[in-house]
Amino acid sequence: MSQNLQRTLVLLKPDCVQRRLMGEIISRFEAKGLQIVAMKMMRITPELSQKHYAEHVEKPFYKGLEDFITAAPVLAMAIDGLDVISVVREMLGATNGLKAAAGTIRGDYSSSRQMNLVHASDGLEAAERELKLYFSEDELCDYETPMLPFMRAGDE
Repeated sequence: MSQNLQRTLVLLKPDCVQRRLMGEIISRFEAKGLQIVAMKMMRITPELSQKHYAEHVEKPFYKGLEDFITAAPVLAMAIDGLDVISVVREMLGATNGLKAAAGTIRGDYSSSRQMNLVHASDGLEAAERELKLYFSEDELCDYETPMLPFMRAGDE
């Protein structure tokens, strides 16, 4: 297995769910050749929000963030791929949808700093920590797809 093969957490946030953009965004990840290995719709509780956004809990904007992320269901996904953490973050675009480039998910669908549709882990340590908050080991479904030889070279 390649050392560049990674796993990341992606959350389709309440605004994405409410705007019915889940399928559109999932299809972008699949079209890119990324592999979804776990997915579930859920509600984030205030307790889970505090664990997920632990570094922000004491900041003045945290209450608004918690109110937003707990307001409606989210779709949590574990996604695998080569350099998937940076690939997904590039696909999302800038955090502020008003500043995100056209062609990125936020650039195409968001016009807000907070209502920016998707969360993705920002590094390996964050991905490992966040994945454990949302998925147990038995919920992760590793599998091989017959398309893999047509998605990347054998030495990648």
